[in-house]
Amino acid sequence: MSMTADQIVAETKALPPDVVAEVVDRILLELHGRPSPAQSQAWSETVQRRVTEIRSGQVEGIPGEVTSAKIRRIVGR
Repeated sequence: MSMTADQIVAETKALPPDVVAEVVDRILLELHGRPSPAQSQAWSETVQRRVTEIRSGQVEGIPGEVTSAKIRRIVGR
């Protein structure tokens, strides 16, 4: 018998966060495959640039809880 999306999400509440993260990563890899070397390189460069900008004070990060609240408002949850 297949599980619903709600059942799967409910099951993840009993799992440690690192296991949930691994499951999400594996689902994404299954759906989309691994990024190309060029995509990985571009992402690494972007991350390094953003870290440098934040550490230098050039830009200010937005707290995760603020971002999550905004996402919940957008999706209506």
